[in-house]
Amino acid sequence: AHSPPLSASSKTAPGPSSSHKSQPLLATRTMGKKSKKEAKPKAVAPVDKTPEGKKKDVSQAIPNEYFPSYVEAAWYQWWEKMGMFKPEAKTEAKSEEKFVMVIPPPNVTGTLHLGHTLMCAIEDALTRWHRMNGKTTLWLPGTDHAGIATQTVVEKKLMREQKKTRRDLGRDKFLEEVWKWKNQSGSHICRQLRRLGSSCDWTREAFTMDEKLNKAVKEAFCRMYEKGLIYRKERLVNWSCRLQTAISQIEVDNKEVDKPTFFSVPLHDKP
Repeated sequence: AHSPPLSASSKTAPGPSSSHKSQPLLATRTMGKKSKKEAKPKAVAPVDKTPEGKKKDVSQAIPNEYFPSYVEAAWYQWWEKMGMFKPEAKTEAKSEEKFVMVIPPPNVTGTLHLGHTLMCAIEDALTRWHRMNGKTTLWLPGTDHAGIATQTVVEKKLMREQKKTRRDLGRDKFLEEVWKWKNQSGSHICRQLRRLGSSCDWTREAFTMDEKLNKAVKEAFCRMYEKGLIYRKERLVNWSCRLQTAISQIEVDNKEVDKPTFFSVPLHDKP
């Protein structure tokens, strides 16, 4: 007759007489386990030693891993120094055709986001393609003053840092603060555009409040007025009590009410 199968207790807790038999079995099981792979040490990116503005030294050994900071280093500074993005740049097959494009100027109030990156990639590809075809090519860079948005950002900054309003400073002092903010934020945006490899001619960088562009805007409005394309009349406007100026419809949040309702109004004590 067959012997009965071992019970669970006899498998897991053998008696003293069988302990010497179970030890080799346990050792065999332990040795059979796969040891976990040790984590590889994180590779350190090599340092590019090319002097600023010089052509990149590519004689060094190529790293086994891809390091964007190493691969992209030095190239843009050399391109810019050599004037490769200027319309005057010489090409082998120069034609009489021209390709000129103005970059949609980003607002100086912030930093570039993914939408700007996509836009720059497409426009840069177009510019480089026309340049490679021998055309006189100009991709004009610049930033937009973003009037009301910039004013709001600077006013918040003044209140946070100095506990003052623009009226406390006066017009001239407040404009100085706006220009400081523009130089700080605008330069950051332009550095981001350079990091993207945008082939813009930075010697022609523009700002929508530059004196030259300011005159151009005034001239455009005068011409449109003379042609009857724009007119001046008394009309309802969206007046901001806080900003003390008219704002566009896109900057208004409408709130519908079904009965006479009191609202708190900025700069007014009573609703």
